[in-house]
Amino acid sequence: MTHWFHRNPLKATAPVSFNLYGVAASPAANKICNDLRTTRARLLDMFTDLTCNPEIMKKASDDYFSLLQGFIAPLDGTTQENKLRFIQNFRWTDTLQGNTPSAQQDAVFELVSMGFNVAIWYTKFASRLAGKENITEDEAKDVHRSLKVAAGIFKHLKDVHIPRLITPAEKGRDLEPRVIDTYIVQCQAEAQEVTIARAIELKHNAALIAALAYETANFYQKADHTLNTLDPEYSSKWRKYLQLKQCFYMAYAYCYHGQTLLASDKCGEAIRSLQEAERCYSRAEELCKEYRQTKGPGSTAKPSEQLFFRKLGVLIKTTLEKCQRENGFIYFHKVPAEAPTLELKASYGLAEPTAFEFPSVSEQCTPEVYATFDLTRGPKDEKAKPKQEEEVKPVKEPDLKPQKDTGCVIS
Repeated sequence: MTHWFHRNPLKATAPVSFNLYGVAASPAANKICNDLRTTRARLLDMFTDLTCNPEIMKKASDDYFSLLQGFIAPLDGTTQENKLRFIQNFRWTDTLQGNTPSAQQDAVFELVSMGFNVAIWYTKFASRLAGKENITEDEAKDVHRSLKVAAGIFKHLKDVHIPRLITPAEKGRDLEPRVIDTYIVQCQAEAQEVTIARAIELKHNAALIAALAYETANFYQKADHTLNTLDPEYSSKWRKYLQLKQCFYMAYAYCYHGQTLLASDKCGEAIRSLQEAERCYSRAEELCKEYRQTKGPGSTAKPSEQLFFRKLGVLIKTTLEKCQRENGFIYFHKVPAEAPTLELKASYGLAEPTAFEFPSVSEQCTPEVYATFDLTRGPKDEKAKPKQEEEVKPVKEPDLKPQKDTGCVIS
């Protein structure tokens, strides 16, 4: 279901030459600069290469990040700042704010910006894989794994590296807490969607499915609330997606909770739970229309056109009709005026971010080579810093056409 998930665009960046002629005063130092340039270019190419998979991405990103660490980690045996950290200027756009980049002369800014893009790539890989016809169990696991890896990268950046920036992220930029927190929670919620689909397919206990759906709905609600203080101009579309998914999974929770109540001979409460499921599902349908009509960055998901979405509407209808028949023949229970309060806690299937660490410093970056970088000489081709308002060309992402929906429940 490629069009089941909303995806914001990749971050774009200006080319970086790493031409430190004069400063890089040895062949080994020059080789590091050349390798930084080529590994960076290769990694950027991988973001839009449809043949790229997690193994290729890990190799490409590790190759670049291990060299970049030579501009960040202390290499002279002291705890002082790496002398190369502030020598190169980097410019990056943000996933929500168009083509006007942020610029910082700081290798840590490059580390977190490129790392952020790697995480975005994992979310897009998961979405693309989920959109295949007849997705296999192994592919579903890869979708689940990729979303947890993405969440882990976002979390590591937020907890460890973003606080090291000399210049804090501006409001609404990718590296500020509200935005990065939303990405973390969305990745967890989408990973749990895979778990729910699997549980439904294997006909697991209705109480477990209800609890998982409830927890997932709460994740989407949390993500939406995290964005509510951002400028609506660039956050409204994303928020509509989070809201429709929240309503959709609340409908799931009430539907399966109703099944649990019926199995416990609480038919009146079951009917009221199914009625609430019906209300949430109708609201999700309305939000799907509002989402498609809302302008903003990112690809437009089409959940209401997916069989997975439509099947829930049918399930709610048939389950409610069954409860009403049973109540008319057997139970004769009064239907409560208030919907049941869901106090469901899932014991299994909750998605936690996968722990992430950047690779260690490349073996090329030794103290001896580090000593041959001479900042007193200054780069020979040093140019004026580019203006902040200059545009960076957006990433031309491959146009993925939706494949035939087979109705596979792995979402």
